[in-house]
Amino acid sequence: MEWIDRALKLLKDSLYPVPSELNEIDWKSGLSDKSDRLAQHISAFANHNYGGMLVYGVNNDGTLFSLGKEEIEKIVHNLGQIAHNNLSSRIQIEHSVQKFENHNLLFIFIPEDSSKPVHLRGNDIYASFYRSGGQTLKMSVTQVKRLIAQSMGISFEKNSALENLSSEEVLQLLNYQSLYKIIDKNLPKSAEIILTKLTDMGYCYENKGFWTITNLGAILFARSLSDFPTLKGREVIVRKYEGNNNRQLLFEQKGQLGYAVGFEGLVEFIVNHTSKEHIDITRTNVHTYPQVAIREFVANALIHQDFGIEGSPITIEIFNNRLVITNPGAPLNNIARLLDLPPRSRNEFLAQSMLLLNICERRGSGIDRAIEAVEKMLLPAVRFKSLGDYTQVTLFPQKPTSEMTKQEKIRACYQHACLMWEDNQPINNQSVRERFGLNKNQSPTATRILADTLEAGYIKTSDDEYVSRKYSSYVPYYA
Repeated sequence: MEWIDRALKLLKDSLYPVPSELNEIDWKSGLSDKSDRLAQHISAFANHNYGGMLVYGVNNDGTLFSLGKEEIEKIVHNLGQIAHNNLSSRIQIEHSVQKFENHNLLFIFIPEDSSKPVHLRGNDIYASFYRSGGQTLKMSVTQVKRLIAQSMGISFEKNSALENLSSEEVLQLLNYQSLYKIIDKNLPKSAEIILTKLTDMGYCYENKGFWTITNLGAILFARSLSDFPTLKGREVIVRKYEGNNNRQLLFEQKGQLGYAVGFEGLVEFIVNHTSKEHIDITRTNVHTYPQVAIREFVANALIHQDFGIEGSPITIEIFNNRLVITNPGAPLNNIARLLDLPPRSRNEFLAQSMLLLNICERRGSGIDRAIEAVEKMLLPAVRFKSLGDYTQVTLFPQKPTSEMTKQEKIRACYQHACLMWEDNQPINNQSVRERFGLNKNQSPTATRILADTLEAGYIKTSDDEYVSRKYSSYVPYYA
């Protein structure tokens, strides 16, 4: 069974280097007597792309224990009954007992159901659940509607933003001039040619003499996002604070332009408000953070946001000691593996359009380039966090290695190892010194950083035979 290999890999990824449940896998230490809660878990996995697994024999802290035969039979029987009787669809679960690190664990596979959303039987369709940040949560009304549309093959981007429009109204609402500027083409004089281009790009379409602007067209090229009710709350908000907390707000700016229209201006705005003025012969702005990193992380926030989560716009917060980018939507990949795993997007057509418009790339190298730029400026490591239904990326300004916390050094060393491994190269004392801007006399500091990162489980030795730490080389734990 193919799902078993995937389950074992997911379990390993969830346990190391730091135990953390994933959206695709849920640890269980025993069979709960709360059948409704178990039905919610099954609903969530049946609604999840490619399904998911319950793993019995794993405690909340990630420690393992073996299950006995009687307990396994009881769990399989009870879950099978719930999967058949307590949900809107009869879910055919599968199970397998696998030995993992000398422990007999029970894996329960819940396949993705074709008739989504799967909800609790005896309730309306809004008693549907989903996985986010390793947790099982109830769907919002918007999420349920979106999942129904997806089941019918209609993505959010293809859905209607405004209908029953004239061709003139389409051209008034969409900034087609910016489209032609972005793709470096001369602006046609014919409205018909422009409308054909907008239609080809998936931004609008005609039906029986009336025009519809899609969510994709609106989110990218709206002259004002407030013109489109379906995009309420999708404006990007930039806030700047006095000091290191949010108690004193200096300003708040809410963007109204479509993402493609306003992207370059947004990035420039953030760069300008995070730069420091340097006065020599002339006044110049010195960047606190690399522009390529800001560009990449803002683009990721736009593309990977969850449009089913209402009332939660993308926010970019500027503090004296950090830049924080938060978007609705849990990470689709393990946050410890963002540099090496292939990119995934919950908004495929939006991602594809932003690729065609050269706003983002899809080779999976964008985060690599951002981390590389951070390293070149000798900044502390970028911090990625999964906050339930949200993803948060934090950049920090430069500070001496001696002022970094142990965890900051470990995070920087691990990201350095990931970046080097993408070039098929291990890290060593010298490369770590270069990463932190240390001189040769500070070799013991680099050795200590490597030792702490090794102890934390983020890296492993690449040497066939272990030699002194001074001369050893290392690779990421997953290599």
